[in-house]
Amino acid sequence: MSASSPPRISVVVLTHNRVHELGRCLQRLLALPERPPVIVVDNASSDGTAEQVQRQWPQVRLVHSPRNLGAAARNLGVAQVATPYVAFCDDDTWWAPGALQRAVALLDAHPQVGVLNARVLVGPQQRVDPTCEHMARSPVPSAGLPGPALIGFMAGAAVMRTGAFQQAGGYEPRFFLGAEEALLALDLQARGWAIVYAEDVVTHHHPSPTRDRRERHIHLARNGAWLAWMRLPWPTAWHQTVAPLHRARQAGVLWPALLAALRGLPWALARREPVPPHVHAHYLLVHPDPEPGLRRLRSRRRANLLLPPERSS
Repeated sequence: MSASSPPRISVVVLTHNRVHELGRCLQRLLALPERPPVIVVDNASSDGTAEQVQRQWPQVRLVHSPRNLGAAARNLGVAQVATPYVAFCDDDTWWAPGALQRAVALLDAHPQVGVLNARVLVGPQQRVDPTCEHMARSPVPSAGLPGPALIGFMAGAAVMRTGAFQQAGGYEPRFFLGAEEALLALDLQARGWAIVYAEDVVTHHHPSPTRDRRERHIHLARNGAWLAWMRLPWPTAWHQTVAPLHRARQAGVLWPALLAALRGLPWALARREPVPPHVHAHYLLVHPDPEPGLRRLRSRRRANLLLPPERSS
């Protein structure tokens, strides 16, 4: 991928009221040797983000959402992508030089892969994100893939096929933020796409101090319950409902999280489409259910359900 050839990958950056962090991100993205088109989705910021982007970085395509859509604002950015691949950033992350070129090469060579999750280096010390360490040890079968197979990915550290993202419907607006990528990951796998941890595709994350942790804990628990009701077989769904609510209790937000989940129960059930058996089997490898009956079921399925069927285009 040279500067003279047509771009094959774009970058979509999601931002909300972090104009200073966004500036640091854009400086690094615009200096990348790959010269990717950069699309900034301003998620209804009130700190002058849109004006500063237009004034200081006119080469960036700006998409302004009139209201805060949470993670689903990324859908607006992908709608502007004209390249076969798209890399995602938050305003406190940026891709390392050469990472996007490596991602393009991997996706070109492995047409069954829909998503690459990068190795995330955190802070000025460049520590490997603990989530990536878990990904590197994923128990999901990965034969024929360029790295460990995953059942999920990190929204701000992923490179995707633009067509796969669109085929799966993008991010669900009602989830807003918190576990939003988990639903998209299951929907991608249900359509036959593999998700892979790519250790040599690197992104940097300098976490912003501007975070509402209480609201995030509520959303994580609510969305975890909705995800279970929408996509998992009922025995597994029960356990995967209890687990996020238990974490909400530890965070001191059990009742608001439970009420938020129950308010969306009719909506979630109306959109219930359980994942195929092979996706469920992979899910249980990462999120084992303690029920003995399910353990026996998982053991029976491992022999004949771990390999997905042929993906239909």
